[in-house]
Amino acid sequence: MSNITPAEHLAEVLSRFDDAPDARLGEIMKSAIRHMHEFVVEVGLTREEWFAGMEGLAAIGRMCDDKRQEFILLSDTLGVSMLVEMINHLAAEGTTEPTVFGPFHVDGAPRLAMGDSIIVDPMDDDEPLTVRGQVTSLGGVPIEGAELDVWQAASNGFYDVQDDAQTPLNMRGIFTTGADGRYEVSTVRPVSYPVPDDGPAGALLHATGRHNWRPAHVHFVVSAPGYKTVITHLFDRDSDFLDSDVVFGVRDSLIVDMNDGRCDYDFVLEPTV
Repeated sequence: MSNITPAEHLAEVLSRFDDAPDARLGEIMKSAIRHMHEFVVEVGLTREEWFAGMEGLAAIGRMCDDKRQEFILLSDTLGVSMLVEMINHLAAEGTTEPTVFGPFHVDGAPRLAMGDSIIVDPMDDDEPLTVRGQVTSLGGVPIEGAELDVWQAASNGFYDVQDDAQTPLNMRGIFTTGADGRYEVSTVRPVSYPVPDDGPAGALLHATGRHNWRPAHVHFVVSAPGYKTVITHLFDRDSDFLDSDVVFGVRDSLIVDMNDGRCDYDFVLEPTV
């Protein structure tokens, strides 16, 4: 009896998923397994390398809690998160481009009046910034009732969930447009900051000779009934790392002028039908 080949082994493994009750789950699992097996064969993975990989995944799991999602950080730094957004939100010509969600979003941000400040804890290095514009449809029609979920790191480069000195929900707010579709957010000019490198994702970055910095940006999730939700950032044109964002999230259309305490940007949403 001849030894089973890697190709025959793969075929047997895949066959075990033929009767998956959830057809989509079966499709996803078969594709993932096929790619993993092909990867192992392609690089000639050693037992030691396989075990190191398992240990790394276990370590990533241990770093996850209600304030930190190390798996999202790994996905971000491998470019997978951006790819998922690209596939799931193919921006129509003229609409706002998406980018990564990031690991530091928090539910329950306060609902604020238009023009209110998201600053709870002022800092000495704060540079005041007003971000304003309009939420419209592709045809330029203002969208009433559009919701803008806004968050960013403080001027010390940390989000509230990373920094015990910050008040929870500092630098976060939700704004809702009126009939004119206009929005206005009072905040601070964002700063470049390093993503956490004290865990497995950071260790992998350093082991492969990569930096762990993101360019200065403000996060937005913009949604409205009847329109596709867009997860995006606005990037400071004068920031470092625009050409080497560690999570591959920069798009030219999202780079804006944040000088003189003002940033103007119109979000354009695509109808769902």
